[in-house]
Amino acid sequence: MKQNKIGTMINQPATSSLAGGFKSFCPNLFPPRNGFDFSPNIIKKANEATRLLGKLDGITKLLPDVDFFLLMYLRKDATSSSQIEGTMTTMIDAIEAEIKTAENIPEDVDDILHYIKALDYGLRRVVDENFPISLRFIKELHEKLLKNARATHHSCPGEFRRTPNWIGGTNLTNAKFVPPVADDMQRALNDLEKFIYAKDTTIDIIKAGLIHAQFETIHPFVDGNGRTGRMLITFYLWKAGLLERPVLFLSSFFKKNQRLYYERLSEYHSEGGGISEWINFFLEGVIEIANEAIETVEQITKLREQDVLKIQRLGKRASESAVLVLPRLYSQPVVNNATIQKWTGFTRAGAQAVIDRFINMGILSAKDKGIKYGQAYIYAKYIDIFDDKK
Repeated sequence: MKQNKIGTMINQPATSSLAGGFKSFCPNLFPPRNGFDFSPNIIKKANEATRLLGKLDGITKLLPDVDFFLLMYLRKDATSSSQIEGTMTTMIDAIEAEIKTAENIPEDVDDILHYIKALDYGLRRVVDENFPISLRFIKELHEKLLKNARATHHSCPGEFRRTPNWIGGTNLTNAKFVPPVADDMQRALNDLEKFIYAKDTTIDIIKAGLIHAQFETIHPFVDGNGRTGRMLITFYLWKAGLLERPVLFLSSFFKKNQRLYYERLSEYHSEGGGISEWINFFLEGVIEIANEAIETVEQITKLREQDVLKIQRLGKRASESAVLVLPRLYSQPVVNNATIQKWTGFTRAGAQAVIDRFINMGILSAKDKGIKYGQAYIYAKYIDIFDDKK
């Protein structure tokens, strides 16, 4: 099997505005003129990944509230992707911050909230408006991700960089990897955009992995490249018709295998040409996450059946109020008294009666046992289904 090099490191001459003495990556024509040649094992794995995506697509249609399922997965992906970049807060922190059920929310929850905002924007743009996955779209996505976000330096939201950046090390001369300088970057981005549009023979699930790795190699933004690039995977899978709903997100797999994730991306653009190693890793992620998502749908279905039975055993009036609340918990599994009042129109006392009833049924529980006022309540069994630690 031939191994294609994506590019090579070249010396950068000193200029009036750019100090020399470093090497940057210069991408080859992408895709290579002779295409890609993957082993039968990788093709077999790609077919299995595609089959599982079809199974996931089918099983999610059985959920009457697939949008709630999608929202929870957006939050999960936003949390995992932000944690890869160093964010320490959790999905529960993000859910609480969305409806302000708690004080003293960690500052870096802002990273997750901006990621959710960008994902939601991208989904509406691509899915609802059928907007193409273009360089313009990528810049719009980046702007939503970083505009007014917590940042340690000027991140130029929505703008491709004009100066070199680097990965690892403290500067251009001791960096582990220096992505393409501006002219090479723009040429590589144009190639990538054409590749996304092209109707070629590359298997779509493999193409999604190539798009992500090539984007990360180009590294076109000052900041936010990893998060933007991971979002592109889901958008492309939908555009390619592999999913009717964008319900596959890989950030939790990349987070769990973070060291290997970085190693495989590095090998992808290495002199040795590790394209196959990256694609093999990527397909393993699709297979693992698709299987997990299928299991998640099954667990949600089982939990809902159990909780609906509990509600049906209540008296008529109590069950009517409970029916107003339970479906909403699938999208908002952390609530307080004000949340229930908003959903039901009940008084504070009436809302608390509903909460107490849900606690007695084992559906809700107090999030912080020691708090007397302003207590938040959590649908723990539901959230645990999405927990990577389970």
